[in-house]
Amino acid sequence: MAIFNPFVFIQEVRQEISKVTWPTRKETMITTVMVLIMVALASIFFMIADQILGTLVNFILKLGR
Repeated sequence: MAIFNPFVFIQEVRQEISKVTWPTRKETMITTVMVLIMVALASIFFMIADQILGTLVNFILKLGR
């Protein structure tokens, strides 16, 4: 088993971080807006689905009275 050297580890981490392609501010903003739009659409979809299913369940339960 190799001996752990924290200085070598930090050097290797810095080398790997330098290989990362970081997004620009514009790319980050566009991606953030896209995520917010998709969250809004998903929440609207699930709200409508919940209303429909709730109405359906209420209708079925009223049939049993």
